[in-house]
Amino acid sequence: MPPPNNETIVEPPPNKIANPTAVFSGLDKITGRIITFDVAINETVRFGALEVTPRACYSRPATEQPTTDGFVEVDELTLQGELKRIFSGWMFAASPGLNAVEHPIYDVWLTDCKGAPQPTVAEAPAAVAPAPAPKPPAQRPAAPRPPGQPGAVPPPPRATQQLPPPPSTQVR
Repeated sequence: MPPPNNETIVEPPPNKIANPTAVFSGLDKITGRIITFDVAINETVRFGALEVTPRACYSRPATEQPTTDGFVEVDELTLQGELKRIFSGWMFAASPGLNAVEHPIYDVWLTDCKGAPQPTVAEAPAAVAPAPAPKPPAQRPAAPRPPGQPGAVPPPPRATQQLPPPPSTQVR
């Protein structure tokens, strides 16, 4: 009988695919209506008195267990016209109640990510292939960069999209 092997086998991290669009569902607790809406990453959409801004939305390849998570910021527009941050954190589509937006009138939760997938965030180590020879500098166009920040990319502009207001309920 061979002696026990004391080696620890470490599995590579799961692949995370960054997506350009997050899909949310929102519930108006007064009317009972649920609306589904898409929001591009780093854009803001108003749902009732809430402004929802996804910062990241990750999914997994079809070959792995399907999980979807995203980093989301939710602000409330108060009656005084001020924005008040009521949620900032990770939402998980498989567990919408785990990190939920707590608001007396509206519920918002992440349901999916969609769009053309961006490059994978975490990959399993792959075999290293020899790098191709670089092109001479004269053939490579220079990329524009902001002054004083070599290699930096400016953040995308913040855009706000207005959803139609939920129907009002009036007692007659």
